[in-house]
Amino acid sequence: MIRVRSRSGAEEPGMEEKIKELITEVESFEASSKEQAEAFRLKYLSKKGIIAGLFAEMKNVQPDQRKEYGLVVNELKTKAETKFQVLSEKLEDTGSASAETAIDFTLPAEPYVTGARHPISLARKQIVSIFSRIGYTISEGPEIEDDWHNFTALNFPENHPARDMQDTFFIRQGARDTESIALRTHTSSVQVRVMENSKPPIRTISPGRVYRNEAISARAHCFFHQVEGLYIDEGVSFADLKQTLLYFAKEMFGTETKIRLRPSYFPFTEPSAEMDVTCSICKGNGCNVCKHTGWLEILGCGMVDPNVLDNCKIDSNKFSGFAFGMGIERIAMLRYGINDLRLFSENDIRFLKQFRGEIA
Repeated sequence: MIRVRSRSGAEEPGMEEKIKELITEVESFEASSKEQAEAFRLKYLSKKGIIAGLFAEMKNVQPDQRKEYGLVVNELKTKAETKFQVLSEKLEDTGSASAETAIDFTLPAEPYVTGARHPISLARKQIVSIFSRIGYTISEGPEIEDDWHNFTALNFPENHPARDMQDTFFIRQGARDTESIALRTHTSSVQVRVMENSKPPIRTISPGRVYRNEAISARAHCFFHQVEGLYIDEGVSFADLKQTLLYFAKEMFGTETKIRLRPSYFPFTEPSAEMDVTCSICKGNGCNVCKHTGWLEILGCGMVDPNVLDNCKIDSNKFSGFAFGMGIERIAMLRYGINDLRLFSENDIRFLKQFRGEIA
């Protein structure tokens, strides 16, 4: 039994039992707040705390009992330090979690901002939807094309201006058709691939991005998007082409829309035409957008040239067909009243967020 001599000189028995009681008290202590944990630290571990006082009593312990006394007091100190550390960590974690998960119901709700589809995507999807309803399938092809699919198979003469550097981004120019590689200038190259790998009847549209070496302005860009259509079967006539395009115009711009076809020239169609629709802004009465004509050009079209059919191993004596092509940017500009082509590629959020309410 450890005995400690008091200041009066009398020995105080039972010190070992007293320290063990303190150890039990420390082990069973719990705190629900940082204040209670701090009070525990002050009581046991501060300079004026219980443990400091017990170490101060070491000088009053019998010399042969000091080792045993020191071991018991050190055990109490270790228990108290461990308990305080555990309590501090526990209360710190609880405080952080409550701060993160606490909800202030007096704050206003955060606005739920929805995204918006790009106007080009909106126009493209609507065009595809209109033609899909009358049996057209979607075909796609590479954006890097050889000369055969991009020019020669489509009846472009060797000296045609489109083969010049001012119109086409050539990646490699070779002496033969198979050696020249360029960024496609139209999605008609996809139609060539379809005709080479399919048998009539063929009814397909080819949406995609195309590239032309042009100066960027409000009305032109070095890349843009097209949708080109192709229909080949026995007995296909120009009347079929006209009725197909009239259906598209009414579905796209409204049932009151009228169309007109003007003679034109394209290497891969004969006869060829350009199609205008009544201005959707002035309803055909004339305005600045349509230059007071009441009409707006939206696409080119025509009957597929027999040479193109023969190039693609389709019997031109048995089959005929028509083709048409339109710029998606042009359609989107007319539909949404946009006057600058560059807006489509600048990613200006002020422009794009205006289409948040449009249904894709």
